[in-house]
Amino acid sequence: MAIRVSMASLGCPKNQVDGELLLHRLQEAGYQLVGDTGNCDVVIVNTCGFIQSAKEEAIENILEFVKLKEEGRIQSIIVTGCLAERYREQVAEEMPEIDAVVGIGSNDQIVDIVGRTLQKEKVQSYGKKEDLSICGGRVLTTLPYYAYLKIAEGCDNCCSYCAIPSIRGRFRSRPMEEILEEARWLAEEGVKELILVAQDTTRYGEDLYGEYKLAELLRELCKIEGFVWIRTLYNYPDKITDELIDTVAEEPKLCNYFDIPLQHCNDEILDAMNRPMNRKDTEALIRKIRAKIPNVTLRTTLITGFPGETKAQFAELATFVKDMKFERLGCFAYSEEEGTVAAAMPDQVPIEERERRAEIIMEEQATIMERDNRKKLGKELTVVLEGVDKLAECFFGRSEADAPDIDGKIFFTSKQKQHTMGDFVKVRIQDVCDYDLVGEEVLD
Repeated sequence: MAIRVSMASLGCPKNQVDGELLLHRLQEAGYQLVGDTGNCDVVIVNTCGFIQSAKEEAIENILEFVKLKEEGRIQSIIVTGCLAERYREQVAEEMPEIDAVVGIGSNDQIVDIVGRTLQKEKVQSYGKKEDLSICGGRVLTTLPYYAYLKIAEGCDNCCSYCAIPSIRGRFRSRPMEEILEEARWLAEEGVKELILVAQDTTRYGEDLYGEYKLAELLRELCKIEGFVWIRTLYNYPDKITDELIDTVAEEPKLCNYFDIPLQHCNDEILDAMNRPMNRKDTEALIRKIRAKIPNVTLRTTLITGFPGETKAQFAELATFVKDMKFERLGCFAYSEEEGTVAAAMPDQVPIEERERRAEIIMEEQATIMERDNRKKLGKELTVVLEGVDKLAECFFGRSEADAPDIDGKIFFTSKQKQHTMGDFVKVRIQDVCDYDLVGEEVLD
């Protein structure tokens, strides 16, 4: 009987892609992949270690598997991903029940490592960050109609609050032809929505070709048959070129969706964060995008309570949110991460105050989204069907304005009772429910 391996993949889509590469190697080696992490021989916890809440989630998951191991239901626990890379020996020392701690540079050795743990060997392996493979066969773990495509690894931006460069290493792009080859495979597998990810997608190509190549890559991806929607996440504002904006405006397959992590608007805070653009240039960029793509969805993330953030600077951020009216926005309380420049800064804002400020921003954003969603009443939207809500007796899905897992959903009824996951349907919007929309399918 084949050894059963399961994975709990936490954190961002970039980490999820790493996990899919690991699963493919194990499958090729003859291991049986199972979805139930409570019914397997080996569990791999693919962790996030970006901020405190992510670390806590990872540790909670590991401790749950430790309990299952103590009950004899799991033979070995392997911890991979950012937490393993960032804390290395500390993870093994503080949780001795773990059988292997695997840094990202040792992912290629996962087959050997699993075998060694099954022989009751304790393993710690930390290869060079640059040895992390970002290409190869994958076992897709997303819903069958969409997939993430990682176009680069690492980060050179060195924001003062962020540990990612120390965890993931320098920015390194994949060759364009290699990306296109993987994209063609994904299309053949039935993927209809392709989502490009990297720490900084807009930097793509700079290290390989001496210039930003995201716009060219997107145009090439649009030539591949099978994709209906193509979107990119994590667009740094200073690298959003006129060519990129024009490409999104002109190519029908490209979602009119820009995910632009801004983090703040106050120039002094932005400078302390080592962020690349000031408020004036940021607002000019937003105006330019909206002028060229009138129906665009702009998504951003913000941080409250950064060291030294005064009441006046926070008030400026709140006003900025009101004025800009982002269609999508997430706001997070600053997380003090050891080893970062910001962690050593004076005037750390109390945690309770950071969280209070984040809640204020999100309350304002809820009002903005409510108003924006009500403008959609009576309109017809194209929706990709994701499933059935049996309790509400309706279908649900997303429009091109909504990325998987981070944005809202559209719930709709239909006189056509049979649908397949991944179908694209027309829905007339009839109501608003918090961040979500409610409607009815429009039948020809």
